[in-house]
Amino acid sequence: MMKHHQSDKEYMQRALNLSLLAAGRTSPNPLVGCVIVREGEIVGEGYHQKAGTPHAEVHALQAAGTQAEGADVYVTLEPCSHYGRTPPCADALIQAGVKRVIVAMTDPNPLVSGRGIKKLEEAGIVVDVGLLKEEAAKINEPFLKAISTGMPFVLYKCALTLDGKTAVESGDSKWITSETSRHYVHRLRNEYDVIMTGSQTILHDNPQLTCRGIENGRDPVRLVVDGKLSIPLEARVLNSSSSPCVLATSLAADPAKVRLLKEKQHVEVWQYETDRHVPLQALMKDAAKRGWNSVLLEGGGILAGKMLEEKLIDKIEFMIAPKLAGAGPSPLTGLNLSRMAQAVPIKDITLGNLAGDFHFTGYPDYDSNLK
Repeated sequence: MMKHHQSDKEYMQRALNLSLLAAGRTSPNPLVGCVIVREGEIVGEGYHQKAGTPHAEVHALQAAGTQAEGADVYVTLEPCSHYGRTPPCADALIQAGVKRVIVAMTDPNPLVSGRGIKKLEEAGIVVDVGLLKEEAAKINEPFLKAISTGMPFVLYKCALTLDGKTAVESGDSKWITSETSRHYVHRLRNEYDVIMTGSQTILHDNPQLTCRGIENGRDPVRLVVDGKLSIPLEARVLNSSSSPCVLATSLAADPAKVRLLKEKQHVEVWQYETDRHVPLQALMKDAAKRGWNSVLLEGGGILAGKMLEEKLIDKIEFMIAPKLAGAGPSPLTGLNLSRMAQAVPIKDITLGNLAGDFHFTGYPDYDSNLK
């Protein structure tokens, strides 16, 4: 990798910021941004806006026009080299006569990996890979997980008190955290493909699970795990949005209720051939097959515990309010361990503050424990 000037980093950061403008809109594709610079001036920029539409490089090249000749191109992911729903971006860059292409990271897709770079180099273009690689990988965590494992990236988001409770003993949980923290959750809903919850949350709170208060926000797919299909037909989650609501259930579901639910607009019933519990591994695989790369798990504690037990949670975000609730449910009731040595360590921790709430982010480290 070449030595970079500060301006290189600034242009690549600009490309990363651009890519994020499409957060939640590109699955199953990655987020990609592109900036074209000639003689110290940005002459074109763009980002991938939605699967099936032109890639970032195409938007940037169109904006640059003839100015792209001899220019430097900053792109957050290796330009594609194969014909998908759009022609290869490597070819478009070659035809435009660009001089140098700075790539944050290679494409993890085995169909692409390294081929776009090779194509550019064979055409005499200088290619430099690895600038702001870690930042680029973080932005595309869901895509990287889905393309390499066939499973979606799962974030477990939870609001809890300082003594680790998600509600008081009566079950009342409104509101644990500040309005700022709650607004942040709606931002997450806008960026994730799917919100996932258990039937108990629906029965107890009757939430809409929609994205509110976000400019140009959109509702994610709602996924409810309901082994017995106990959710009432009038539940708000079934009637609050035009985005799909998927009910995952088992053979324990009442067939008459399955039929009634299937008749509802925007509702899908995924029935698994299991006696009582929904097989979570299979459910996650099926979500990824639908092109949903990211899942925001919003509880409750029983489902979250089972998800952690099956090593399906990739990341946690806990909003911890400085208050004490006493007896009450915990965020991971469904995880039953017999020894503290089995506890799941959390790595790569960051700690922030959201209007007085502690915002704790990290990644479960399954390799060291939970044997």
